[in-house]
Amino acid sequence: MLKFLNARERGTHKPDALPRAEVTRRTFSLELSKTKDVQRIHMNGVNTLDIDPTEGRYLLSGGADGVMCVYDTECKPYTKEFTCQTICTVGRSNRNVHKKSVETVQWYPHDTGMFTSSSMDMKLKIWDTNALVPADVFDFEKPIYNHDMSPIATRHTLIAVGDLSHHITLCDLKSGSSTHILKGHKAAVMSVKWSTKDEFLLASGSRDSRVLLWDIRQAKGSLMTLDQHNGETVGSTSAAVHTAHNGHVNGLSFTEDGLHLVSFGTDDRLRLWETTSGKNTLINFGKCTNEGRKTLKLAVSIGSQPDAVFVPSVGDIAVYDLQNGELVYDLNGHYNAVNCCIYHPLYQELYSGGNDSNILIWEPEQMRIIEEDEEEKRQKKTKKFYGQNITATADTWSSDEDD
Repeated sequence: MLKFLNARERGTHKPDALPRAEVTRRTFSLELSKTKDVQRIHMNGVNTLDIDPTEGRYLLSGGADGVMCVYDTECKPYTKEFTCQTICTVGRSNRNVHKKSVETVQWYPHDTGMFTSSSMDMKLKIWDTNALVPADVFDFEKPIYNHDMSPIATRHTLIAVGDLSHHITLCDLKSGSSTHILKGHKAAVMSVKWSTKDEFLLASGSRDSRVLLWDIRQAKGSLMTLDQHNGETVGSTSAAVHTAHNGHVNGLSFTEDGLHLVSFGTDDRLRLWETTSGKNTLINFGKCTNEGRKTLKLAVSIGSQPDAVFVPSVGDIAVYDLQNGELVYDLNGHYNAVNCCIYHPLYQELYSGGNDSNILIWEPEQMRIIEEDEEEKRQKKTKKFYGQNITATADTWSSDEDD
């Protein structure tokens, strides 16, 4: 770190080199927090989590018991050890509670006064956070797997909903009705995700093994179908052409810049796609076990270089380097299957929920200065980091920092 400070003082590094290096170090050194935990409210599995994007303070959770909670993740006045307490709970005694498992919860991107939830009870609810009552309810004919709101949209207020039917429904918050339906999949839609770059671009993953990209302004169908083989015939048959995976696609996540899409399938494979061309980057992530029968919530880091993707894999969270597909490490702490994880961009923390009813906090390992000889210091501070051995303070975060 001193090397970066000296370089910054001399003006030989770009202004953002130091913060980017520190964010990268923190992102790739997560460990189970020893000082922070989350109050246990859910009696069944935790299916979904979300951090509010406006203040980065409030954690929203939804469980298999239909219960939803809002937690305050900040402690004022600050104490070294504390438990994130619930601010409010939609419990089983609440007459507006979901009757079945809550599959997705999400804050309104521009205000903590509203959040959304969807459930296997075939309802999408828009909640007033202050009154803790639904401001609107959308009824569906099939159980809902996943819904998503665009984090950047300014020209529409659409919620994309994937359910047990073969199509995607777009619900408009302004009109309170379903505006139109996107048809193209041949089986249940398990995951939907809006682009982080283009407010009209939507990705969807289905049990038909396909990932489709949609421009919602076009009514003629999907923009493109992602093909794991990039159009090449495999063996003597082209049956696998135009499928993204050889199993159900139940996890999607865009990178921060929106140029790439990560997909996760029950064929135990992660794939990275270029969103502009739809090409498979062919990066080999190896086997990542996926036994999920419903949507798994992936998380991609923000501000690090390279990006990291956090993938629920049975009882662990696998952390991969998106640049080369290397498995950096596993986060072990849950006693049962992990269903979701959410990355906190302000503190480089990770929150995860699983079938053990726990919400765990993973925070960066603190840098420790130890008085010892140089060889012992080098051995203790050297870590395996995206394919090479480097020290946490070495100037090797990016090849372009010396430009």
